[in-house]
Parts: sequence; C-alpha cells; structure tokens
Amino acid sequence: MLQNIKSSYFIKLIYTFVEEVQKLKLVRYNKSIQNNLDISIINYKFFKGNYIIYESNKIGKEYNYKGYLIFEGEYKNGERNGKGKEYYINGKLEFEGEYLNGKRNGKGKEYYGYNETLIFEGEYLNGKRNGKGKEYDKFNGKLKFEGEYLNNKEWNGTGYDEKGNIIYKLNNDMNGNGKEYYEDNLIFEGQYKNGKRHGKGKEYYLYSGKLKFEGEYLNGQRNGKGEESYDGNLNLKVNI
Repeated sequence: MLQNIKSSYFIKLIYTFVEEVQKLKLVRYNKSIQNNLDISIINYKFFKGNYIIYESNKIGKEYNYKGYLIFEGEYKNGERNGKGKEYYINGKLEFEGEYLNGKRNGKGKEYYGYNETLIFEGEYLNGKRNGKGKEYDKFNGKLKFEGEYLNNKEWNGTGYDEKGNIIYKLNNDMNGNGKEYYEDNLIFEGQYKNGKRHGKGKEYYLYSGKLKFEGEYLNGQRNGKGEESYDGNLNLKVNI
C-alpha cells in the first residue's frame, strides 16, 4: 500500500485509545503523500504541535506531538486557565495547581518525575516560583528550604540539611541591621543595604564562633576601616 514513498516528513498514524470518545494524536504528514494513501482518513485529524481535546466548554486534555498526555484541566480561549495538572511523559504527575493565561499563577505543587515525591509547594507568578514556598528533597522528601522566592530563586528564608538543622539564612530585602547564619552558626551581624553588607559589621569563624573581622563594608565587600583576627582577639588593624 505504501511502497517506495520518500519524504522529508515521516508518516505516523497512532490509532485511538478509548474512554468515552476517540482521542486523536499527532500525525506529521506530507500532503502529497496523504493523497496517495490507500486508506480512509475520515476519522483522523492531521495537525502540528500540541493537541487539546475538549470534554466540555472549558475542561480539556492536552497531548504532545508524540501523543503523551501532558496536561488536563481548565482552559479559556485555548489557554490553560484555572486548575490543572501537568504530567511527565512517563505519566507521573509533574505539577498541580492554578493557571492564568497559559502559565502557572497562584498556588501549586511540583513533583519529582521518578516517584512523584513532592519537591515544592507554594506560590507562582508568570510561570515561576514567586512568593512564599517550601522546597523538599526529591529523594527523602525532607524540607530543604522555606521562605520566599523571586523568579524561581530563593530570596528570603531558611535552608535546612537532611537532619533539619539550619544551614543558611537569606534576607535579600534587608535594609538596616541583620544577621547571617551557616549551619545554624552566626557568621555575620551588622548593617545592610539592599540585601548586601553595607556599613559597620562583624564576621565570625564558622565553627568556633570567635570574632574574625570587625569593620566597615560597602556593597557587600570590606571597605574602609577594620580589624582582623586570627585567634578571636582583634590584633591587626587594616585600612581597605
């Protein structure tokens, strides 16, 4: 039936799987070859890109070019709007939450594709983590970070190790006096401007907690007068 047909496109007919109605999947094709097919194609639809099958006026399912279900939920004007779920190509849940104009907006949860372990829950804006959230280890499910995000990046909050110990704290909106920690140990206290060390401050050795440096900072760097220590006692005056 199809002999010696050559084309830069491939022809692939993926026949339906059935729930209540036929679900049509992607077929890439060459128009001239389509006309030569010695089969009936009346029940099949040729198309490019992702395909949405609407089950009601606003509920639908979306399939990728290989026919895998990648989304199911609410739509408006052909875009994801409302509640929905995204899937990996292995069928595992990737995300569930709220959408606006095709992007993640509002509250949602992300999952690791191998075992559907929860890896994040929080707020989204324009498809990215923005606002309050919690991040979890993809293997053991334990809390890794809790705080605020800005454009998918940790912004303000606390990081934890697998035992639940504090390993760092972030405060990027900080203006005025603040403190920094690592592994629950104080490593700096002083003045900040726009989240950076700016003004007077003190640095401490990580594990001993002894004073390491006391002096002035500018835009996150030592700048100005200061005294540096190698044994916890200030004994070296420096001008930077």
